[in-house]
Amino acid sequence: MNVLVVEDERNLADAIARILTDASYHAETAYDGKAGLSLALAGGYDAVVLDVMLPGMDGCEVVHEMRRQGVSTPVLMLTARTTTEDKVEGLDAGADDYMTKPFEAPELLARLRALTRRRGDVMLDQVEFADLVLDLTTHDLSCGDASVHLSGKEFEVMRTLMSSSARVVSKQDLLRRVWGDDEASENSVEAYVSFLRKKLAHVGSTVQITTLRMLGYRLEVFGS
Repeated sequence: MNVLVVEDERNLADAIARILTDASYHAETAYDGKAGLSLALAGGYDAVVLDVMLPGMDGCEVVHEMRRQGVSTPVLMLTARTTTEDKVEGLDAGADDYMTKPFEAPELLARLRALTRRRGDVMLDQVEFADLVLDLTTHDLSCGDASVHLSGKEFEVMRTLMSSSARVVSKQDLLRRVWGDDEASENSVEAYVSFLRKKLAHVGSTVQITTLRMLGYRLEVFGS
């Protein structure tokens, strides 16, 4: 499960990431509201752990903007505040659950499990965009009756692009999301985008990966 952690206290953010990693989750961190929102809008996360008090853009603003732009990823908000009014504000903004600091690792993990279970009836084992279907289990990309298998990195790049709902995804975001701490360059991103373009043509999709100079990539539909 991929979890985004948005927390400006770096020690706490890194500690949460370690808790998640130790529990076999994949965790990414952002240290301010705007960076967190950018990653959340890029898609591909199964849950977001979001602090309320963030520099630049607070947690309530972040989750409100996520919901406004159609991102339904479950959000667990963190705060040192304990009043009912504060909790109501976060939940009304679009958060799914609320947890006060300090907290223990088992509670964090239990709440994340509950969030994903709660969405179980609407969570799919595939991602769809236009005429494409990406199977999250087999890593097969299909268009109508045609399908092709994606390698590990191809799958992660395609999943990120398809989950972004035609929003632009930068090369740096793809490097961070797909390659993580591994040494890789923008040339690696370009190579895998090239592989995916060939596979899109192979299955006869109307979807193309468009390059936006100095910005990144997004999926667009051409023809019929």
